[in-house]
Amino acid sequence: MPMIRFLAAPPLPQRRLAVLLLTSCALAVAICAWPSVAHAQFDGTTSNDLTSQSSTDASRVNNNNNNGDSNNNANNNTDTGTETDSTGGSTTRLRQSGTATNGARATQPEPRLVNPTQRYQPGEFEQYVQQLVVAQPVRQPPGNQQQTIVAQQVRRFGANLVTDDAIASATQDPLPSVPGDYIIRPGDEIAVTIWGTVDADLRLTVDRAGRISVPRVGAINVAGVRNADLMDVISRRTAQTFKNFQLTATLGQVRAIRVFVSGYVQRPGTVTVNGLSSVLHAIMRAGGPSAAGSFRDIHLRRAGHEVAVFDLYDLLLQGDRNTDQLVQPDDIIFVGPVGTQVAVLGSVNQQAIYELKPGQTLADVLQMAGGFSAVADRTRVAIERLADRSTGRVAQLTLPAQGSFELGTGDVIRAFSSVTALLSQGSQNERIHVDGEVAHPGDYILPPGSRIADAVRAAGGMTTAAYPFGTELTRESVRQTQQANYERALRDLETDMSRTQASQRATSAEELNAQSAAATANARLLERLRQVRPTGRVVLQLPPDATALPDLPMESGDSLSIPPRNSSVGVFGSVFNTGSFVFEPSHTAEQYLALAGGPTQGADKGGIFMIRANGSVISAQQGASFWRSSSKLSDTQVEPGDTLFVPEQLNKSTFIQDAKDWTQILYQFGLGVAGIKSLGL
Repeated sequence: MPMIRFLAAPPLPQRRLAVLLLTSCALAVAICAWPSVAHAQFDGTTSNDLTSQSSTDASRVNNNNNNGDSNNNANNNTDTGTETDSTGGSTTRLRQSGTATNGARATQPEPRLVNPTQRYQPGEFEQYVQQLVVAQPVRQPPGNQQQTIVAQQVRRFGANLVTDDAIASATQDPLPSVPGDYIIRPGDEIAVTIWGTVDADLRLTVDRAGRISVPRVGAINVAGVRNADLMDVISRRTAQTFKNFQLTATLGQVRAIRVFVSGYVQRPGTVTVNGLSSVLHAIMRAGGPSAAGSFRDIHLRRAGHEVAVFDLYDLLLQGDRNTDQLVQPDDIIFVGPVGTQVAVLGSVNQQAIYELKPGQTLADVLQMAGGFSAVADRTRVAIERLADRSTGRVAQLTLPAQGSFELGTGDVIRAFSSVTALLSQGSQNERIHVDGEVAHPGDYILPPGSRIADAVRAAGGMTTAAYPFGTELTRESVRQTQQANYERALRDLETDMSRTQASQRATSAEELNAQSAAATANARLLERLRQVRPTGRVVLQLPPDATALPDLPMESGDSLSIPPRNSSVGVFGSVFNTGSFVFEPSHTAEQYLALAGGPTQGADKGGIFMIRANGSVISAQQGASFWRSSSKLSDTQVEPGDTLFVPEQLNKSTFIQDAKDWTQILYQFGLGVAGIKSLGL
């Protein structure tokens, strides 16, 4: 076959190759940009970026933005993206490379002025009133063992707003709702969202000229516009460029402003707050009024003119903030000196120190204190005036006749309680409780001066199974006395044990261990004794065969319990068989001890005692002397419901320990005799 040769094409000149490549690139760009854009979509931040690069308006807006405020064009680096909508058109989205950074910056709080921590210092009058409250004895309700209590802390009314916790919470600026009358100022951030034929989500910052720049719309002057009118202003301006869209415009981050707080405040000077802060917020940032500052005389001054006078009591007492106006840059807040101060103590709903305006009376300050409490004596109050200190100092005012009494600085008003002043027993009804073997057990109200027989009669009388000898009468006043005496005895016992332990000497490790074990046992014993509570039982002196109760007057709160006749006798303690045994008439205590096996080897036979059914006690120590032991307990006839108890001997010693001790004594005695003999005495 003939060979076919392919000859290579001659190389093109380099200049023609470069021209061909440039022409291909230009053609590709023209093809991409040729389709018409159905709608413009853009996504920007504080620098107003355009998102459709095919529009000639985009170039014009970008050129205008480049000539505007440099603060709004610091981040104009963009990334181009293309989206295709349902009509077949493409949408170009330009995203700022600094969007995340700007978004994070937009959520940062405004600059804060960091103030040193300073606690609220109460004034002299507050300290004086607190001393009166602490020194005031308070009667406790039944069952409480404390005779006096330390009353609650009494401070200036509203002083909790200037505590450290309140100051800390004031620095945490929440996101409050923006009022409709808020005026847009340079530095404020506006969030604009547009949807429909136009799709945008912008966060725009008002520049120093008071304008915001919306892509393809242009600059919009918003400074001085009310927040309620902001959306309408932006919507009208946008409608000149786009049709068939919806728009929302809200205020984002509010610029920080500087105000001056002067007068009697904790930290006078310049404070920085956001544009939504009011007079109260600025005062809180300054630490609040000092002890010498007024809560009711706070002035807001702007450009040399007084704008408002704020009374904190309107907010605290009525929830009224009409005079708590929003502050503007370079406003001056002046806190005046404190006015007339009076203290209200006792049975009122809010004990505090109140500041009065001229002309306010006793009725006004009682209303500030929330009125009288539920148990207060509403007919009178006591007033202590510093001006009358040398002439009696304390006076009584009757209500409501003297409700218009004018108060002075330093007055202390005390409301009385109707429940702390106890009436005499002979002038008040008695509430008692009767249960057990009666016809109608329950609670009863008896007239003053009632006796036990009246209580039993009110309960329908005793049944046939009643055992009057075992009746238990408990009384609250007796229980309180028993508790006080019991605590005093425990303190004396603890003192004696401590003194004995301190005076003991140990000559060997064995004695040291024994003393340590004894100290531990004593501590456990004291702890168990502290848990015991007296019952307040009153022992009724009755014979075992009594059929009626003694003639004893009743007190309010008494409890009377009449048990049925018991058929057993209890024997407990250090015996061989503890338990209850069937009652046998004419049996003595010694016979019942024999039924229980008698005392054990470690029993304390001299400490045996018997508790009678009526609460009285008979012990082996009664009638005993140094020369003879008592036989009263062993020969006593036991009645139904009695209980015998045999205690354990505490100080035990073995024969070897006793022999060792006696040997040491005799040894020391022998050494002494030998020494005397050697000296020839």
